[in-house]
Amino acid sequence: MNDPRPLMLERTVSPPSRLSCMLAAIRQRCINAPFDLAASALALAALAWLLWHLLSWAVFHSAIGTDAQGCQTIEGACWSVVRVKWRLVLFGLYPYEAQWRSAVASIIAIGTIVVACVPSMWTAARMICIWFAGYALFLLFIHGGVFGLSVVPSLQWGGFTLTLFIYITVIAFGLPISIGLALLRRSRYPAFRWLTAFVVDVTRSLPLLTILFAATVIIPLMLPDLLQGNKLTRALVGFTFFFACYQSEIVRGGLQAVPSAQEEAAQALGLGYWRTMGLIMLPQAFRIAMPSTINQFVITFKETSLVIIVGLFDLMASAQTAFQSGQWSGFYKEVYLFVALIYFTGSFCLSRYGKYVERRFSVKR
Repeated sequence: MNDPRPLMLERTVSPPSRLSCMLAAIRQRCINAPFDLAASALALAALAWLLWHLLSWAVFHSAIGTDAQGCQTIEGACWSVVRVKWRLVLFGLYPYEAQWRSAVASIIAIGTIVVACVPSMWTAARMICIWFAGYALFLLFIHGGVFGLSVVPSLQWGGFTLTLFIYITVIAFGLPISIGLALLRRSRYPAFRWLTAFVVDVTRSLPLLTILFAATVIIPLMLPDLLQGNKLTRALVGFTFFFACYQSEIVRGGLQAVPSAQEEAAQALGLGYWRTMGLIMLPQAFRIAMPSTINQFVITFKETSLVIIVGLFDLMASAQTAFQSGQWSGFYKEVYLFVALIYFTGSFCLSRYGKYVERRFSVKR
């Protein structure tokens, strides 16, 4: 008769936990040799020293309830400048009594982005409705002119609200344009293909600052007054086209990664060009290009700070104005850290969302 004890022992042995695997990897990589142990100890000591000094400056010796004169006597950070100037940083030059409208518009913009990121909303009809409704509500509150709301011109928009407006405008209009450019570069007509390639390559070879300067300063000299628009509109047009050219190459790379047999099978089934692209090719291309697309979204969110160069009062311009007043002129580090936290939060959320989408739509090939 067979002995059941080996089988019982085999059942009681559990696989190693994730913590034990991490400890084993750390032990193998960091303290496997005397040199590795010394280097790891030195790095940890330097990190602990930096962390202690940062906490000492930002937390232990900081102040948040004093005025500018009181901040002169402390050794740490003076977060009072953020407490006093946060409205200027978030809302810019928007009229003080109507800043609640700017806050509501910001919430609408963030809510639109969150709803658009839900995978169940990823149909053409739903996305158009979401972005159109969010955009219309945003303009309703930020601009006014209806329902008894006073008109606030775009020259008075600023701060974090203007940064959000620039971002959602560039993404909402740039993504469809990028798909069109990618399809034109794969066109069967050489004239369309060569002309699109020339425009995209020239745009991608120029820095964004050049595009913004050309859109806000040079191009208005060539257009009649009726077509010039204001500075914000011209900057949005240039920024959107710049994003569309970069994103079109990402979409085109995803289309090229889809096996050609997919398109041939669609043609054999009698599907037309647009149904083949909309139902078969583009969904697979976006799944393949999702990491690069999310990376481009993160880069675009950070590049919105460049509009300060052309005179728009965005988040960075509002932050500079906040500490350039006489009594708060020496506390720029606190304001910049506050702005950096805003950019970090947005970029981190976008990157984690990209990881979620990759796991959700991962398909073994």
